[in-house]
Amino acid sequence: MQPWKALTRRRAASIAAGLFFFLILVAGGIALRSENAELTAAQKRTFAVAEVTDVLADDAQPEPWSEGLRLGAQTVELEICSGPYEGTILEATNYLSAYSNVDCTLGTRVIVRLDLDDNGQPYVISIPNYDRGIVLAGMVAVFALLLVVIGGKKGVMALLGLAYTLAGIWFLLIPMVFKGADPIWSAVLIAALTAAASLLMLTGFSRKTLCAGLGCVGGVAAAALFAWVVSQITPISGFNMSEAEDLVLRAYDSPLSIRGLLVSGILIAALGAVMDVAMSISSACQELQTVDPNITRLQLFRSGMNIGRDAMGTMANTLILAFAGASFNMLLLFQVYGYPLIQVINSDTMAIELIQSVAGSVGIILTVPLVSLISSLIFPKKA
Repeated sequence: MQPWKALTRRRAASIAAGLFFFLILVAGGIALRSENAELTAAQKRTFAVAEVTDVLADDAQPEPWSEGLRLGAQTVELEICSGPYEGTILEATNYLSAYSNVDCTLGTRVIVRLDLDDNGQPYVISIPNYDRGIVLAGMVAVFALLLVVIGGKKGVMALLGLAYTLAGIWFLLIPMVFKGADPIWSAVLIAALTAAASLLMLTGFSRKTLCAGLGCVGGVAAAALFAWVVSQITPISGFNMSEAEDLVLRAYDSPLSIRGLLVSGILIAALGAVMDVAMSISSACQELQTVDPNITRLQLFRSGMNIGRDAMGTMANTLILAFAGASFNMLLLFQVYGYPLIQVINSDTMAIELIQSVAGSVGIILTVPLVSLISSLIFPKKA
């Protein structure tokens, strides 16, 4: 077989795999779509993009403790730029506080919340946010451009895999959990689907993809199992999370299961790092077998372990630092309030952060021998 023919077939297989997983995503999203569902309070609100055309009054001043933020009130004139009231000119009072501070100047684009008066005319209730859509879209476009320019075809496939992962979480995992599916098993299913889709679109059908996929699923499952065991012994559950109260209040009439949310979140958070380690080891083992076709299973296993040990430390450190960065404000508050160490360690928030970071790192650590073992069994042509 000509090399270019093998490459073409592999590329066609990658595209076919991408289409297959895309159809799964579409079918799942359609099946989970709510029919005739009653609108929530948030869905009944009307928001629009507006541009400040004039600042009619402004008594806001910076305070010594606000670190330069201006506090007070503004009266502004706005032109609605989107929605059914596009082109309408409205006046609004904009209150500036330390926690809600949309400081308007001429030309500032903001998000406004609208309502109708007794005569059916729109008026502005509040100005909750800046219009960040263009900036955020530009940021994502720069990221995608860098990935494609530097990564080439691999970058394009990686971008498609990332898009599938995000879509799978938003259109499959979240609706499944909201409709009462077990959060842990739902997360395992979505993790398997997204890992398979990402790896197949990136490298196509190959033994390397098989080794990385199996190791990825095994490593993520190990992280989830470790977190579940610790949460049962501690004990701690999804009800200890800071968002649990809002979830219970807002979704009280839905079959949403709160208890498994902690472990499912850990599983999804660890997926990317575990996938990275699994693919690194699998790819390295394939190269070793290509360079030395006579390499034995034991030699390949030892090589995979040596390679994995280097990746293990950096990826585990990355995962722990990611969780530490996400909880940095909480750690700072512990210092501000001067909580004793015994209270800090045993608090729900600290326990959850520790479980998340350590469980994800355990998944990475166990991925190394798992992928090395699978590669040693699949790659060598002889013992």
